[in-house]
Amino acid sequence: MTDKLPFRCLPNPRRGAPGIVVLTSGGFRRARADITTWPGYAPTPLRALQDLAQEAGIAALCIKDEAERFGLGSFKALGGAYAVAGVLSTELARRGVARSATTADLFAGRYAAETRDITVACATDGNHGRSVAWGAQRFGASCAIFVHPGVSQGRIDAIARYGAAIHVMPGTYDDAVRTAAAEADRKGWFIVSDTSWPGYTEIPRDIMQGYRLMPEEALDQWNGPPPTHVFIQGGVGGVAAAVSVQMRARLNPAPDLIVVEPERAACLLASAAAGAPTPASGDLDTIMAGLACGEPSLIAWQELDRAAAAFLAIPDAAAVDAMQRLAREGIVSGESGAAGLAGLLLAAQDPAARATLALGPASRVLVFSTEGATDPALYARLVGAAAASGRDAP
Repeated sequence: MTDKLPFRCLPNPRRGAPGIVVLTSGGFRRARADITTWPGYAPTPLRALQDLAQEAGIAALCIKDEAERFGLGSFKALGGAYAVAGVLSTELARRGVARSATTADLFAGRYAAETRDITVACATDGNHGRSVAWGAQRFGASCAIFVHPGVSQGRIDAIARYGAAIHVMPGTYDDAVRTAAAEADRKGWFIVSDTSWPGYTEIPRDIMQGYRLMPEEALDQWNGPPPTHVFIQGGVGGVAAAVSVQMRARLNPAPDLIVVEPERAACLLASAAAGAPTPASGDLDTIMAGLACGEPSLIAWQELDRAAAAFLAIPDAAAVDAMQRLAREGIVSGESGAAGLAGLLLAAQDPAARATLALGPASRVLVFSTEGATDPALYARLVGAAAASGRDAP
């Protein structure tokens, strides 16, 4: 089915252009040193997909499986919760409560009386809000999460289990971002957003530094010659930019980075075509809920504009097909989690795309399953019998 689906492939016309440093090495060292000491931290596995590599006509294919990250089911745990800790430490210092409260202090509840009066807030398509709510609960803060009607009830319930107040707002994810920011400003809350805009960049930067631990672990586990290509999900661009920065920091030459988005929410491809941050057109109605973002993150775009090799926009059916293929491999991957693999499988079976992306028999590809079954009921409906036939699938 995959090779019959239409998709768009746009090589980046500004690849290699000079740019600013979006994420510093020191910021990543601090994030890594902190997160790796958290209770329950363990690197998530890198899994080889030999059969799919053979089907795609490439030498090697490995997938980073984020389904078990801190029990939250997605890589987002690396970013949102880390930023919550930073917000609380900064605010405790501003209030004169603790000059430099550590994450260990927050875990231990040493400043619980003060942190419970601090509220963190964000908009979410599901996974980021779960990470922020989890971090707020762990560190003793209050939490408000703003969602749009496209967020499934299963994902809303998962966020609410961490004690967050849920606010359902009309419109899209981007509308929820603006509403959350306005409400936080009115009530004195602290926005912990994974997207950035002019005047709001430092917290999203911290989140992206946390995300860099995922590709760092992947490269630590990679065997043999390094990857030549990386396919990574888009959304607002935060994780794609974090992966891009880490690949360039670790490998020279860096692998070609291909950003994969839903065809109905391809704001990064639109930005590449326009040469500037550009909203996606349409209502963002895609099954890839975690990628249903219409506007790119400012600082993420500053990285991707110069470092991405190409952008793909894929149909929903390709993501479902990739979910089913992974289930047969014993890997549980949600709709957004399977998008990178879906992009690879589409491109690999299209001669023009193969040529554009320089995919060949010697190519070694890294993809990321950025989430597991974060909405189990929806996962069961989409994967169905394919999951039951998998070696280890539920």
